[in-house]
Amino acid sequence: MKRIIGLLSAVVIASVFMTGCAVNRATATVDPSAQLDKLRTVQVKKLEGEDGTVRKLIADNLRARGYAVATDSQAQEKVDAVVTYVDKWMWDITMYLLELTITIRDPQTDYPLANGNSYHTSLTRKSPPEMVDEVLGNIFKESGKKQ
Repeated sequence: MKRIIGLLSAVVIASVFMTGCAVNRATATVDPSAQLDKLRTVQVKKLEGEDGTVRKLIADNLRARGYAVATDSQAQEKVDAVVTYVDKWMWDITMYLLELTITIRDPQTDYPLANGNSYHTSLTRKSPPEMVDEVLGNIFKESGKKQ
């Protein structure tokens, strides 16, 4: 009996410690007045100091969803939305994308029309393309647009 209680205690303690390392969260909010289904051309702004990897992934994902992605040289007035992002990387044997937040903004007012976030710790990590797809998929799902 003592052996069974000891074994059960060990299992409970191990499960408590293991669940703290595996966190995954994916959320999206869309302003009720936003009409994301009316967007045709978007511009993805590059983060200052970033090499452009995540920016390219976001642009490629938007193109695959049927959007035209404007270059930086095109006037901001000629786009329907500006997409900004914040990426947070972490080291755990290898570098991985811990958190990604993408915001779709009105190009004239900079007002956030929609916002999505994906957070995956080391044990539930996803590749950067999967994180981008998760965030954008949740944004468009939340807006009622099926992509």
